[in-house]
Amino acid sequence: EDGGTMTAFQLKADFKPTGSQPGAIQKLTGGLSRGERFQTLLGVTGSGKTFTIANVVEEVQRPTLVIAHNKTLAAQLYNEFKSFFPENRVEYFVSYYDYYQPESYIAKRDLYIEKDAQINPKIEQMRLATTASVLSRPDTIVVASVSCIYGLGNPANFQRMGFEVKVRDRMRRDDIIRRLVDIQFDRNDIELAPGRFRARGDTIDLVPGYFNNIIRIELFGDEVDRISEIDKVSGQRLEEMNYFFVYPARHFVVPEEEKERAITSIEQELKEWLPNLGMIEAHRLRQRTLYDIEMIRETGTCKGIENYSRHFDGRKAGEQPYCLLDYFPEDFLMVIDESHQTLPQVRGMYHGDFSRKKSLVDYGFRLPSAFDNRPLKFDEFSGYMRNVIFVSATPGDYELERSSVAEQIIRPTGLVDPAVEVRPIEGQIQDVITEIRATIDRGDRILLTTLTKRLAEELSEYLADQGIKTRYLHSEINTLERTEIIRLLRLGKYDVTASRRRRS
Repeated sequence: EDGGTMTAFQLKADFKPTGSQPGAIQKLTGGLSRGERFQTLLGVTGSGKTFTIANVVEEVQRPTLVIAHNKTLAAQLYNEFKSFFPENRVEYFVSYYDYYQPESYIAKRDLYIEKDAQINPKIEQMRLATTASVLSRPDTIVVASVSCIYGLGNPANFQRMGFEVKVRDRMRRDDIIRRLVDIQFDRNDIELAPGRFRARGDTIDLVPGYFNNIIRIELFGDEVDRISEIDKVSGQRLEEMNYFFVYPARHFVVPEEEKERAITSIEQELKEWLPNLGMIEAHRLRQRTLYDIEMIRETGTCKGIENYSRHFDGRKAGEQPYCLLDYFPEDFLMVIDESHQTLPQVRGMYHGDFSRKKSLVDYGFRLPSAFDNRPLKFDEFSGYMRNVIFVSATPGDYELERSSVAEQIIRPTGLVDPAVEVRPIEGQIQDVITEIRATIDRGDRILLTTLTKRLAEELSEYLADQGIKTRYLHSEINTLERTEIIRLLRLGKYDVTASRRRRS
């Protein structure tokens, strides 16, 4: 991060709060100033709940975390908040896997399935940008999926192992290179990418994991002579800086002194656990764990290092892991969007993770400490609910029993809920095509919902054969592509999107 001045939240919009919005904004802001822990914004669909929350953020001036129950909704909220706060930091934090097959073991078939995943580098960069922004800027809004409650590196290590570079500071070239390697930067003199650096003479170029452009550090002897931001493509100098703070290139980073302590702790756990296993399971676990320890000693990391996070963090068995919420200050504002769906997801994540890992531990594929690389339990998550606004058209009992309610039932547009028609199943496809053509003629778009992914794909192909511009949308479409499809639908590049109906 450069040493720019911190700015307050400044909401930019071409319209003012109308309808039920002013009353809701006043009630929510008043509740926060009085120290109310729980509040609910009960608003009908299309009443401008996001704009109301944006006004509350501007009023209270607190770092804000907005949690959504899926990536697509999170992306939509991210774009909206980014347009409302162009001068402030708005970040996007979701799972960075385009494809994810978790590590598991099926005992009945003696089948071990190794973890297989495809990481989206752009989303990994956005996750690193999130933690860097939260630690360095109070004017930060983070829009996240429920993956934000999953284990993440210790924020103290992430902050402490970063280092600052200032013009006129005395820093040796070799010291800068060593510190970059210590915080998981890879040296690559051929091709720069996020998390890499190169050194040529007295010039060191690096691309932070959370940054798009190159940061160039030029030395004169053992003194920092110049710090610049360089366009990665053109090589043009964009900005000169007096100061830059380099955060680690990965979330899981460990100081050297803690690494040896962690290895000793892993070896101790292995020694204590092996007598509980059969001969085959004990041999399997010993071989695997000793290999991982050797990799950690030599390279500072290993495949699946997060499963040893308890040892690196110095936590006891069962103790709560670090997650994104630990990067925020104590007084941050939490907004739980579509809370009637998001809260049940938060409740279920721990139990699903535990049941999958149990067979891995029982059959010697992982140490019991793997259980502690986990999502938060719901009671642990509740501990972060210090200033919470639940947002929903249909809040659940949990929200209503604990919070005061601000209602938002009048839409700024004045629109009322549409009439719902139920039509016979016979001849439904032709009926749908007739309605689609009539809707296109009016200049509007169509969202078709189906029961299965396959039906969404087949219906899209059939409509395309009829000359209708159609795209399907379901969970196998990667995160960023989904957002692009929705954007193109709004622009009119497609008239119809077919999507599997999501279970509530």
